[in-house]
Amino acid sequence: MAGLYIHIPFCRSRCAYCDFYSTTREAEMATYVEALCQEIAARRQEIPHTRVRTIYIGGGTPSLLPTPLLRRILDCVWQHYEVEAEAEVTMEMNPDDSVEIAQLREVNRVSLGIQTFNDDLLRLIHRRHDSATAIRAVHTLQEAGISNISIDLIYGLPGQTMALWENDLDIAFSLGVQHLSAYALSYEQGTELTRWRNEGRVHEVPEELSVAMYERLCQRAREAGFEHYEISNFALPGFHSRHNSSYWTGAPYLGFGPGAHSYDGDRTRRANLPSLDLYLKEGKPEVEVLTEEALYDEAVMCGLRTARGVDLNRIADRFGQSRLNYLLRMAALHLQNGNLARDGQHLHLTTKSLMISDDIMSDLMAIES
Repeated sequence: MAGLYIHIPFCRSRCAYCDFYSTTREAEMATYVEALCQEIAARRQEIPHTRVRTIYIGGGTPSLLPTPLLRRILDCVWQHYEVEAEAEVTMEMNPDDSVEIAQLREVNRVSLGIQTFNDDLLRLIHRRHDSATAIRAVHTLQEAGISNISIDLIYGLPGQTMALWENDLDIAFSLGVQHLSAYALSYEQGTELTRWRNEGRVHEVPEELSVAMYERLCQRAREAGFEHYEISNFALPGFHSRHNSSYWTGAPYLGFGPGAHSYDGDRTRRANLPSLDLYLKEGKPEVEVLTEEALYDEAVMCGLRTARGVDLNRIADRFGQSRLNYLLRMAALHLQNGNLARDGQHLHLTTKSLMISDDIMSDLMAIES
């Protein structure tokens, strides 16, 4: 089984925190979609006998595309790939975009980029919607028959207090959505938010507050019946993101569009260059063949992101007993101090160590020879 990721790079305006590749050149949407469909058709031979299990249309802002262009993309996929009848098909949407979702019959999951329900914070980070629009968008999707809705939130925003975060969680868990992704704010190089911080115009929230927000999120999600199945992801039973889960388990996927990545499920990664101009000129992608050490590192990092953890049998089968012995040796201290736990043949993070997961993962990484 394989997954497809389809990148729509267009945004009406750029959010202050975002470092994903995007462009505001909306006049080129139709030209882009034709180039995108050419890539989708041309790369079918990369998974010639494989059925597609998940499709994710991300961005950018996919919901900026007119419905006929979205229809063109979906028709192209179904024309050239064998898509499972029960495939999960997700589309990212902005709350203030009006997509005729009922006309996109293949789309059965929507991811709404809400980020916060506080209007002052939404204005600060240059989101186009307000809280009322976000709430109305959820209800509109539900009325249209979408029964698998995910919302994105960010915590640790400048000026965000625990009380404001509690209010975000109150609203989020009252909406009847099935999935919640919540991320700690990251100050990425080249973003407006990072420039404001460097100029002293905004200030990072204290680390202890960010940790407390995450811990409160985990508690509230548990109380609402959500399973904490990945560090940043929570879902009602049966509503885990199948597409994102495939990234963490090493399944193959094809990525289409500028900046999109692909993985053959073995050791080869491909990355389209993040440039609309180069993409329209059919620029060559970057290809990387991963070393055994890099593959091991990815298996450890991706495994530890999930509630299930690292499959020790898979490590032994894929990398050999000596690598498994190395992993267990490097994990020993963390097992002793309670940052890691072992359940049978799985090694996983404990609740108390989720906020220091990067440090633990680093300790378990391979030492290249």
